[in-house]
Amino acid sequence: MAAPDVEVAYPGLPDSVRRVLAALVDSGHEAVLVGGCVRDRLQDAPHDSWDWDAATSAAPEAVEALFPDTTWENRFGTVTVRGTPPVEVTSYRTEGVYRDARRPSEVRFGASLRDDLARRDFTINAIAWVPVDLGAPAAVGTVVDPFDGVADLERRLLRTVGDPRERFTEDALRLIRAARFAGRFDLALDPDTEMAIRELAPSVASVSAERVRDELARILSLDPAPSRALRLLERLGLLAVVLPELAALRGVPQDKPMAGDALDHTLAAVDAAPPIAPLDARLAALLHDVGKATTMADGHFIGHEEVGADLAAKVLARLRVPRWRTERIVSAIRQHMYHYEATWTDAAVRRFIRRTDGVDRDLLFTLRRADNLASGVAAEGERNQDELERRIADEIERQPGLLVDRRLAVDGHDLQRELGLPPGPRIGHVLAGLMEAVIEDPSRNERGELLSLARELADQR
Repeated sequence: MAAPDVEVAYPGLPDSVRRVLAALVDSGHEAVLVGGCVRDRLQDAPHDSWDWDAATSAAPEAVEALFPDTTWENRFGTVTVRGTPPVEVTSYRTEGVYRDARRPSEVRFGASLRDDLARRDFTINAIAWVPVDLGAPAAVGTVVDPFDGVADLERRLLRTVGDPRERFTEDALRLIRAARFAGRFDLALDPDTEMAIRELAPSVASVSAERVRDELARILSLDPAPSRALRLLERLGLLAVVLPELAALRGVPQDKPMAGDALDHTLAAVDAAPPIAPLDARLAALLHDVGKATTMADGHFIGHEEVGADLAAKVLARLRVPRWRTERIVSAIRQHMYHYEATWTDAAVRRFIRRTDGVDRDLLFTLRRADNLASGVAAEGERNQDELERRIADEIERQPGLLVDRRLAVDGHDLQRELGLPPGPRIGHVLAGLMEAVIEDPSRNERGELLSLARELADQR
């Protein structure tokens, strides 16, 4: 940890970031790194390699003119300089009143670095790194810290810049960001900051679904144990606003080897799921048991996976998650309550393959492993899961036409020609019966055998 106003080396500073800072400085402008890349460097925390923010005394037009490949992101003076990684360059600014709890009504450029840092959310994010020697193997710069963010990092404290109520009223998303930073970096909340969050928690309902979704995604992707931030969201009264379906699991009892209620189990499953982009495993774990809040009867949760899948679909639609991702996650939740045992016959394995046709089994099995870990049955669950996956691979290898391509020795046209069946749902019923028979015994997948069986099935309708 570094004290303010001392030189701090930045090993591993990407070349694209060096070039942007150097070009601004060589053109006579101030240029600094700000935000997460500085905060993470000061506490030797892992940093998202694609998240680099710079601030400068140059006007946005001057920044744009300096670099051949840029995008002017918004009216707030942010210009993205493309590279590997890209760098978001924002001109020093001060801001007017926030009229919509998100955007300032007025932006004024030409401010000082200190004024620019004063508009930021938390002290740990209001620290700047001013380059001194960008040519050194480990670039050297000076820490500028007017709001004691470095000391707060040392004390493991999260505190707003200035009045907490004012900061959160400017942008209610900062309420969720507070839980994210405190959870990820194991920080205590400053008492005044916590009091303001509790008071203003209902205002987070005004934040757009897309911004809430993106903040939740950061919690799930950047924190190795997202449960810390999620528990803070619950304690501060925010979870009931942004994810009421999840908050409803508190107090729902669980009969599992691992202690805790349904919400404790869910949060443990989220921690157990891998943070692999596009985060579908952790989203599935987050929502896999939301159906338990309304299905408990006599100590059981009959059909909670079906109820939960429908609820999860509504939550993901509300958060504007793309439909293809929603369908992938929901189908895994709907199927996650399978109970494999070594006594399953080969036909039972084939029926499972058929039942999960169209489900992303990699996601389903990842969810099931996280569920097992969170239930306290990891060892037994892993043995069963490994065996099931091996048997699935064996069956698919033996019967690829049947289990992958779903090919029967007859089709609907054969049934029309040979049995005189008219087009319609009756043919679908017969074909479904034939598939069930062949799944049970693949040797029956012969034209004559299936036509004979088709006549029996047709006569039953």
